[in-house]
Amino acid sequence: MISLYAMDKVDINTRADVFLLVSSFYKKVRKDMVLGPFFNDVIKDWDAHLESLTTFWETSLFMARKLEHKYQGDPLEAHIKADKENNNIITELHFGLWLNLWFETIDELFEGEYADIAKRRARKMGTFLYLKIFKARIL
Repeated sequence: MISLYAMDKVDINTRADVFLLVSSFYKKVRKDMVLGPFFNDVIKDWDAHLESLTTFWETSLFMARKLEHKYQGDPLEAHIKADKENNNIITELHFGLWLNLWFETIDELFEGEYADIAKRRARKMGTFLYLKIFKARIL
């Protein structure tokens, strides 16, 4: 008999939790037939990329905390570059698929305030990045 307590989910509270979320999510992305090629063709060092993304999400989720690592990159520039390198074919479909996988992964692993924040931030970020990518195409 499986204990109900063994299936209880916790909130995202630590860097290890964020790494679990990010690494689980990108396992799905890499296997996805639509999204996978964008990532697999560009990212050569997945360990370094996952560490960078963990730092990004840790910084985004725990802004008020003193953190050992703070994200210093420019995700907008990286996404605009990826769109250009893929002949401007990134659409709202790609962001929707990305967001659905993100939500699915969060729901599988976590629940709570920070899990909800991670969903809201991803939704806002996806909208922002897509609009900026589209704007960069016409400039």
